[in-house]
Amino acid sequence: MKLFVTGISTDVGKTIAAAILTQALEADYWKPIQAGDLQHSDSHKIQKLISNSKTQIFENSYALHTPASPHLAAEIDGIVIELENIKEPKTINHLVIEGAGGIFVPINNEQTIADLIRPDYQIVVVSRHYLGSINHTLLTIEALQNRKVNIAGIIFSGNENASTEKIILDKTQVKMIGRIEEEPYFDQNVIAEYADLFREKLLEI
Repeated sequence: MKLFVTGISTDVGKTIAAAILTQALEADYWKPIQAGDLQHSDSHKIQKLISNSKTQIFENSYALHTPASPHLAAEIDGIVIELENIKEPKTINHLVIEGAGGIFVPINNEQTIADLIRPDYQIVVVSRHYLGSINHTLLTIEALQNRKVNIAGIIFSGNENASTEKIILDKTQVKMIGRIEEEPYFDQNVIAEYADLFREKLLEI
């Protein structure tokens, strides 16, 4: 199983969701493009949050120095991101792939994060509740559906908002994998608890 984690925007909880998925499946993890915070990257965060001994964390295809949209971060670094250089790591294990921002974040002048999605990927959409999140979630899912990709389900990030969740699920007919509450902190124990909660739904994919 290959799960591609994307969000409806930036800072919606993709990395925490990816850690839970990785722990639940004892999967390998790969973030193709990291922009900024290289000493405390998302790969570093995953390593600290998971507790199983099976996961392998693969190197970024591009590790950029500036915390910005990948196309701009690459420009500042004096390079151009080329899709053919983003090669999926070989593994016989499950693989969790984390995108950068939303699906239409540009990686160069022609392509976006959506162009990283391969036919055998199952997409997990992370939606965080805020004013405008319904619109952003519906737009993201419609765009994915228009591209004929496989949507495994949605993870809601933040405390329950029953009205918002119901209208999103009703309109999209996408399965809910689970909800990540507003926790005071996330550590290995918290991630493991969520992994136990999410595992059954993940194994149904």
